[in-house]
Amino acid sequence: MPIDPVIGVPLCDLQPQYQALREQIEAAVQRVLASGQVILGPEVAAFEREFADACGASYAIGCASGTDALSLALHALQVGPGDEVIVPPFTFFATVGSVCRTGATPVFADIDPDTFNLDPAQVENKITPRTKAILVVHLFGQTADMEPLWRMAERHSLPIIEDAAQAQGASYQNKPVGTLGSIACFSFYPSKILGTYGDGGMVVTNDAEWAERMRCLRGHGMSPKYYHKYIGWNARLDALQAAILRVKLPHVPRWVAARQAAAMRYDALIEAAHLNHTLQRPVVRPCRSHAFNQYVVRVGGGLRDALAQHLAQARIGYEIYYPLALHLQECLAYLGGQPGDFPAAEEASRCVLALPMFPEIQPEQQQHVIDVCAAFLRRRTRLAA
Repeated sequence: MPIDPVIGVPLCDLQPQYQALREQIEAAVQRVLASGQVILGPEVAAFEREFADACGASYAIGCASGTDALSLALHALQVGPGDEVIVPPFTFFATVGSVCRTGATPVFADIDPDTFNLDPAQVENKITPRTKAILVVHLFGQTADMEPLWRMAERHSLPIIEDAAQAQGASYQNKPVGTLGSIACFSFYPSKILGTYGDGGMVVTNDAEWAERMRCLRGHGMSPKYYHKYIGWNARLDALQAAILRVKLPHVPRWVAARQAAAMRYDALIEAAHLNHTLQRPVVRPCRSHAFNQYVVRVGGGLRDALAQHLAQARIGYEIYYPLALHLQECLAYLGGQPGDFPAAEEASRCVLALPMFPEIQPEQQQHVIDVCAAFLRRRTRLAA
């Protein structure tokens, strides 16, 4: 089937998923509206139990966003002024922003240039007596290299927080994301593997004390009502979002498998088009599964921005995750970061490009994406020769 040049190929299309589950989703929404319990309540409690079971964790605490999930995790560990948290410089801003808002100092360690995840070899010399936690991001859907991080964390008695916002359904050594650290944080932003129609998040842990503290913190630190044990904030998950997520949760394994199949098709198309040097495929390490929340390639020859512009003209969705490493962001200048401090992160910011990816993407859509990329890259390569 030819691609409509007016419609093109979206980066993420939420409509097929909605249409497939429309009746169940609308029934779930009507159930909540009829109940009159729209903040927390039994719908959220049920979703928390189901999500914890899906992750293999003891406790799950629903919250208002993935950013709130990170904040709750950090506050559960009592991270605050004078503390340090080790983070990668190449990730979404919420990872480091949540650390800053506790009053702690983010300490950057560079990434593995192939996987874009935190490089364990760069972490060891960042640990000081002030280090309170290691915040690991499973970027784009692939788990970080956890084995050396586990050993490091054990040696220094440090908790590991998983930022698993992009990695629902991924695993490391057959252990699911959500059980690879002390606390794990998830996002239900609409484009995520498990996404809702608004904002939502979840924290999972096996520690009963941390779980109770986070439940209290998400409701202004109240326990019991109008008696404030902590200075918390409003980070509650709406019952409407929980009800929708309960409909979607059982489908996550199937959606992850569909994303993995789509990634394999992209790999084969790039190989068949002989683009391996100018459009480098994602690297998936052994003993890890990649959930492919995004399919992110490296564009060689300094052509990333030009290719992105060409895709836009062809009505093909793309995104640049992320165009500026965190240590160079204006609001973090007080940390003293300079160009050249984290070369792998800075190089990634210059060459990464996310191509259209969603479970229902069709082979002909992917063929069109790679055909457009190939025509542009071959032309530019010939001009440069």
